[in-house]
Amino acid sequence: MSEPKTGQMIQAPSALRLKVGGSRLGVIDPAAIAKAEAALKSLSGNFAQWLNDEINKLEAARVTVRAEGPTAENMESLYLRAHDLKGLGATYGFPLITRVAGLLCRLIDDKSKRLEAPVGLIDAHIDAIKAAARDDIKTEDHPVGKILVQELESRIKAFGA
Repeated sequence: MSEPKTGQMIQAPSALRLKVGGSRLGVIDPAAIAKAEAALKSLSGNFAQWLNDEINKLEAARVTVRAEGPTAENMESLYLRAHDLKGLGATYGFPLITRVAGLLCRLIDDKSKRLEAPVGLIDAHIDAIKAAARDDIKTEDHPVGKILVQELESRIKAFGA
């Protein structure tokens, strides 16, 4: 029969707790949160312009891909513009744009397959993003938003991304 093993349990500190203020230093001050939310709300009037600026950058990257062809550099630029919109869409009040930009990122994420991505499918994603902004379609709860996401997802799956 083997001898019972003895050991000691070491409790590691919770990095998450430290990041959100749940340590001996106290919790996050609710007044600071309210102040940050108020500052964000005061900036929200600029969101539409900032969103359009980001969409214009994505469109410029698409124009470059169309004019010069899908080179590694051009596709990287397109990917980075889509990735920016993936991160900013919901912040600017358009979670649908975040979703569609995320799907575009998924389509062209793999650098080894990026140059093979169907240009028409890339165009469909960019056109969907532009339509969402233009027609104020903010979420997948909107009938058009739901159809756009379903169709783009099925096309991506068919491509194998």
